[in-house]
Amino acid sequence: MGTALATPPGPGARGGLPAEIASIERPHPKLWTLYLLRALLTGPALVVLLPVLYFRYHSMRYRFDAEGVHMRWGILFRREVNLTYRRIQDIHLRSGLFQRWLGLADVLVQTAAGSASAEMTIEGLLEFEQVRDFLYAKMRGQAEPAALPGAIEGSAIVDALQQVTTELAGIRDALARLTPSPPSS
Repeated sequence: MGTALATPPGPGARGGLPAEIASIERPHPKLWTLYLLRALLTGPALVVLLPVLYFRYHSMRYRFDAEGVHMRWGILFRREVNLTYRRIQDIHLRSGLFQRWLGLADVLVQTAAGSASAEMTIEGLLEFEQVRDFLYAKMRGQAEPAALPGAIEGSAIVDALQQVTTELAGIRDALARLTPSPPSS
């Protein structure tokens, strides 16, 4: 079976995308396990459903680039969906019982196409939250996703806030020295 992640590209690959996003090209192998579980639950329909899911899994490809996200699958009936980031209206995560058990989720991407269903469903991702955050950032026109709270240490904002905190502590100490203490009995 194929791997979910290709070798991570170097910095600046695919228009400066984060390496963990640019390296997603296929669903994680756990998606095949999910497909097997779903097919087994169908009972006699397993004979028809299993080959369909097998070919869907093995032909599914993703590509994230500077312009948008692309998804294709199918052998006899090829389907390809290309969405530019500016067309994206909303993004949802969906994870059923078996998906949560396997650590997977689907990223549903909706556009203003007028359909109630998602225009694209990116299946079989372990990095679903990172993909969702990346797509939200691109949808809003940001160059990079917003920094995570733990990732801002050492930034100019943190340095400025630390300096302000030090100055406020100094002012508090100076005021404490100027304020007469209450007489003791």
